[in-house]
Amino acid sequence: MIRLLEISNQTLFWYYVATNLAYLAMLIIALKTSARHQRRLESHRLSWFKDTPMTPPITIIAPAHNEEASIRVAIRNLLELDYPQLEIIVVNDGSADRTLEELRDEFRLRAVRAVYVAEVNSASIRGLYRSDVDSRLLVVDKDAGGSKADAVNAGLNAATSPYICIVDSDSVLERDALLRIMVPILEDPKRVVAVGGIIRVLMVRKSKTGNCAVCACLARASKPSKSSNT
Repeated sequence: MIRLLEISNQTLFWYYVATNLAYLAMLIIALKTSARHQRRLESHRLSWFKDTPMTPPITIIAPAHNEEASIRVAIRNLLELDYPQLEIIVVNDGSADRTLEELRDEFRLRAVRAVYVAEVNSASIRGLYRSDVDSRLLVVDKDAGGSKADAVNAGLNAATSPYICIVDSDSVLERDALLRIMVPILEDPKRVVAVGGIIRVLMVRKSKTGNCAVCACLARASKPSKSSNT
């Protein structure tokens, strides 16, 4: 019995050592990779990407369902992003609150008759609205589809850009986030098929109309994903 306990203790000890060594190795690799990625980003002149007419347009799709407390701030932030050719599509996914009314009041929406081709399936579209404050903003009002994917599909049908960025409607992006995520795409457009981001809590504050807390998230460029084709 004593011998069995000694073997168990030794096994647990070496398992603990091996596990922590593995974690340490992964941490060192992650730090080196992150530092190398940051140096590569800093070596690029983001102002060049902003000023050149060769920068491809991007459509941001922001599905919104019952987001009346934060929708104004979030969409203003998206419109203030530092990117030359930008389209913002907010998809009101059958909200039961004042999400659409908040958008209408803040951005002076007017109904438009635009070409909408349903290339991918989504719930029925109620109407399309263009902002008189900023023509880059388009609002798609639709019946609730029961999932975020359904709202994204509606946004994809309305999008006109070759590149799509999908964000939550209560998220806040860094001002240069789109410029930074386009760097790996422009460097190797044949192999880079997607880029991701790091999302974290930035701040919590009370809304103007009540006690509801509004959480803003910060999205930053991270490592690109590459296709397996060579």
